[in-house]
Parts: sequence; structure tokens; C-alpha cells
Amino acid sequence: MYDTAVTEQTVDQTTTKISARNVQVHYADTHAIRDVDVKIEDKTVTAFIGPSGCGKSTFLRTLNRMNDTIDICRVQGEILLDGENIYDPKVDPVQLRAKVGMVFQKPNPFPKSIYDNIAYGPRIHGLAKNKADLDVIVEKSLRRGAIWNEVKDRLHAPGTGLSGGQQQRLCIARAVATEPEVLLMDEPCSALDPIATGQVEELIDELRKNYCVVIVTHSMQQAARVSQKTAFFHLGNLVEYGDTGEIFTNPIDPRTESYITGRIG
Repeated sequence: MYDTAVTEQTVDQTTTKISARNVQVHYADTHAIRDVDVKIEDKTVTAFIGPSGCGKSTFLRTLNRMNDTIDICRVQGEILLDGENIYDPKVDPVQLRAKVGMVFQKPNPFPKSIYDNIAYGPRIHGLAKNKADLDVIVEKSLRRGAIWNEVKDRLHAPGTGLSGGQQQRLCIARAVATEPEVLLMDEPCSALDPIATGQVEELIDELRKNYCVVIVTHSMQQAARVSQKTAFFHLGNLVEYGDTGEIFTNPIDPRTESYITGRIG
């Protein structure tokens, strides 16, 4: 049985970026995530949807071991990134988080210049040999974050002085500066106005050409707009996972239909 699973993973390697098998998450005595099995595709936006407290953000944080920072949290099961278990004791969580970047709900630029916000990760990971290398990385990352034209003349101004939408795009640029392969986004637009939300959604669509993007959103409209795959979580269970169009128009599980039509949530 185990051999079959391995073979399946090898065959699917071309598209599967992250594969979770029988993942359980406990916070002390609370069983927060139960028996999650899912394959997340590369160069795709996958949305996690579900009611508040259903486990979608908890599961997102298992994908770059952010739960390691919570003493009472225990993660069991396997999460494979390109076929390698990220919970293997040999894996350095700091290096893992360079490969699996994260953008949080509230924009959180460092209290540094715009330039240093971007340069920080590449510096600590040794990605630049000199200032010229760093300049190239900073410009490339800000361009990828769709904010270069707005900040190129004030790179040494504080990042905290930008508007909320600009700060979030700066944080996305900061996340891509370490050349990650996966971008996790935990409700990246919930603190933004509709115009800034639209800009970040356009950026997410652009980013999927180069990255595997996983987004937690409380907005079903946003999930429908930006994602190709959707996973519906309810009470710690992954209820349903599939093409976004199918999940929203033809869900298989009655709980999914009840959530999408507003009867639960």
C-alpha cells in the first residue's frame, strides 16, 4: 500500500508541489485539524475557505512550520514539499521559510526603509555577494510586488509610511525576495479597502505564473476571482477540494453547499 502511494507521488511530481497526508494538529487537548489529505499544485492559486475557526489558517501554518512557534501545538502526519517531508528533523525551519514565504492578514513592514525591508531576507540567507547584487534583488522584488514605480524614488523612506495597500504589496515583495517556491497568504486583503484589494488580487494572479500560491480568505467572492483550486474546511476537517468552478457551482458535499449558499458560516 505504501509503495503505491510513493509511486503515485512520483507520477504526479510534475504538478504537485505540496502533498499532505493524514495531517493532524492539536493545541494542547484541542484537536484542531483532523485527517487532512490534499495535493496542492504548482503554478496555481489554491484558496482555503470556511467559517471562522474551521482550521484553514491553522492548516496554512503547517505548510511552513509556523506552528513550531506555538509551544502547545503538535503536528502529526506528513507534509511533502517536492516529495521531501518538511517535518523531517533534518529540515531547518529557517531555510524552509525562505522557500515557503508568508504574507499575513495585517501588513507588517519592518520599522526600516523600503529598501531594507526587501534586502533583509536576501542578506540573512546570503543571496547577495555585494551591494550591486542587493540592488538588483530589491528592484526585481519590488517589481514583482507591483510597487516599484510607486516607491523607486523613495527607497530610503520608512516602509511604515506607505498606505495600507502599498504596505501589503511591500510585504509580498519582501516575501518573494528570498526566491521562494511557495507563497502562503493568510487573508491578505482583509485589512484593505476595495481598490487596494483589487490591486493585490491582480498581483496574486500575476504571481501564480512563478509560484505555488495558497491563500486563506473569508471572502468567497475573492476565492472565486483569484483561485483555480478551492479547499473547504469545516470544524477542522477538509470537507471538499477541487476546481474552484466546480466547488462553487456543483459541490459534492451538502456542507459545502450550505456554506456557499449562506446557510452555515
